[in-house]
Amino acid sequence: MNRLLIALLFLLSSTASAAPIDDAKAADARGDFAAELKILRPAAEKGEVWAQYNLGVMYGLGRGVASDPAEAAKWFKLAATQGDYRAQHNLGVFYDNGQGVIQDYAEAAKWFKLAALQGDAESQYYLGQKYTDAQGVAKDNAEAAKWFRLAAVQGYASAQYDLGVMYDIGDGVLQDYAEAVKWFKLAAAQGVVQAQYNLGTMYYQGRGVPVDYVRAHMWLNLAAATGDKNAAINRDIAAKKLSNQQMAEAQKMARECQARKFKGC
Repeated sequence: MNRLLIALLFLLSSTASAAPIDDAKAADARGDFAAELKILRPAAEKGEVWAQYNLGVMYGLGRGVASDPAEAAKWFKLAATQGDYRAQHNLGVFYDNGQGVIQDYAEAAKWFKLAALQGDAESQYYLGQKYTDAQGVAKDNAEAAKWFRLAAVQGYASAQYDLGVMYDIGDGVLQDYAEAVKWFKLAAAQGVVQAQYNLGTMYYQGRGVPVDYVRAHMWLNLAAATGDKNAAINRDIAAKKLSNQQMAEAQKMARECQARKFKGC
């Protein structure tokens, strides 16, 4: 199930005055949701996009009101049609999950695309998934790779991993092991276990990188530490290629990498 951008957003629009926004922000900060709603509702009914979006969030989360996905979808749609990318994304999620609206993958793809075109990385990733899964759009792995790349360059870890897979197997892009390693490394540095596992196998097999059993063991060891059974099996296979000194080095590298939260490994 795709997730919402649930954060409240208090930004001044070209037609809004600062006072009600500041008052709503202050009410939210002190947890006075009833007061916040009294500010948001009239502003939303006047067409203020910031208020429409935030009112959708309030109904989506049940803050100061009973949770009401249909009412949340209504306000998100009003903000989305005015071009708010967060509302577009959330509306896409609602249609994708059948939350407050009838499930409709074509509508989900439509709203994800509008948000993606405004540069929202999560929407770009979700749109890419729609193309790989043929949900609401015709299956098109090249188009999926395009949207994954846009999200990946913004640091979206799942997109980095999926793009790495596409380069690894030549799906939607020309097969390029070096590119696969590049994207797996970026995802692995963000803690994506499957990317760490894949890096380990690529170092073991010499795909896109020179064969390096020490580094292969390091990445497989890190993935195995999360409970990944396949990583543990392959770590033990890699261990058979190592001398005692190399094993000590690989384990030291894994400890240090984990301590650095996988950065610079």
